[in-house]
Amino acid sequence: MEETYTAKRAVSMEDIVRAHHVLREVIVRTPLQRDAVLSAKYDCEVYLKREDLQVVRSFKIRGAYNMIRSLSEEERSNGIVCASAGNHAQGVAFSCNALNINGKIYMPSTTPNQKVKQVKRFGGGSVEVILTGDTFDDAYAEAIKACDEYGMTFIHPFDEAKIIAGNGTIGMEVMEELDTPADYMFVTIGGGGLAAGVATYVKTVSPTTQVIGVEPLGAASMIESKKQGEVVTMHEIDKFVDGAAVKRVGQLTYDICCELVDDIVTVPEGKACTTILELYNENAIVVEPAGSLAVAALDMNRDRIRGKTVVCIISGGNNDIDRMQEIKERSLIYEGLKHYFMINFPQRAGALREFLEEVLGPDDDIARFEYTKKHNKEDGPALVGIELLRPEDYGPLVERMQRKGLDYTELNKNMNLFNLLI
Repeated sequence: MEETYTAKRAVSMEDIVRAHHVLREVIVRTPLQRDAVLSAKYDCEVYLKREDLQVVRSFKIRGAYNMIRSLSEEERSNGIVCASAGNHAQGVAFSCNALNINGKIYMPSTTPNQKVKQVKRFGGGSVEVILTGDTFDDAYAEAIKACDEYGMTFIHPFDEAKIIAGNGTIGMEVMEELDTPADYMFVTIGGGGLAAGVATYVKTVSPTTQVIGVEPLGAASMIESKKQGEVVTMHEIDKFVDGAAVKRVGQLTYDICCELVDDIVTVPEGKACTTILELYNENAIVVEPAGSLAVAALDMNRDRIRGKTVVCIISGGNNDIDRMQEIKERSLIYEGLKHYFMINFPQRAGALREFLEEVLGPDDDIARFEYTKKHNKEDGPALVGIELLRPEDYGPLVERMQRKGLDYTELNKNMNLFNLLI
């Protein structure tokens, strides 16, 4: 069939093969591991492509190094600029250090501190890190200004042919290692560079393999663009899955994904948190929120993957230990195991004791309790967080509160109050 759009011609299987030869200088060939726990859970053959074990603990070095390595001598001498929520920055920093190129790296101020430190470590004396704005898009705007001011080359995190080709080497490695082609391949979508690269290679050598993109529910910019029929900018996104929280996907990645990615699904941020904890507890694998998406998507696709061969690309493992408490909290709330209430206790002695004895179930636990007023506490409601053993314990808890005649507000169902107080 005649090719009808520029995007498909922009990145070819041959580009990916050439990128793989270039990347042998710096990357490791990450393992493709059959996961016994997930295979049993979903009644299929699940393989994990472990890009969390890459030299910078994410796939991003593949695209970054392939792009920077292709620059002319003049471009290298002028230096490079990039914008990144973290992993692309590490790939660029590593590449700058390896190739002795000066770089300016713009990162959102919300980037986990662990990633900022890693960028500085990988870059050594070759890079300068500038924290600015709240999102990737804010950092991107400042980076473009720097390019114009200093005459430096911008290294895009996803919307560039050589970036996409470098990322596509993951698909090449996966297909070379499997005895038979995968039935499904789940891949994270942030800006779309990973999915575009992987799909380009996989669909060339195995058209029957279903490539499934996975976006965080609160930042599903590729899905929204597909709905609109063009690349659009999201006004508001949930920044929690920082490695995939992009307001606007790339034009080139959009064109490729529309043609080659078979389906795109979303994963709630809380489900991503549950998957992070499960992968750590059951598989001893440390992943970041974006790195959990491909595995998290298996749960809502269990019917179609049953009995199939499935590959999940673990895109990265740069998780800050300081975030683990928030990750656990989000997981508990998503799973229906933690609930917050504002409760006006009756103004009499023994009211709180009665709540503990008559309202809380035998397996319920108070995880948080604080009065909303510093003074005259008896005149104000209390914020109460309750952790349950089972989701089904929630209904009986609320019934007992109603039977007791308590005046309460369920904060989990009121996001304005929840975000304000929790």
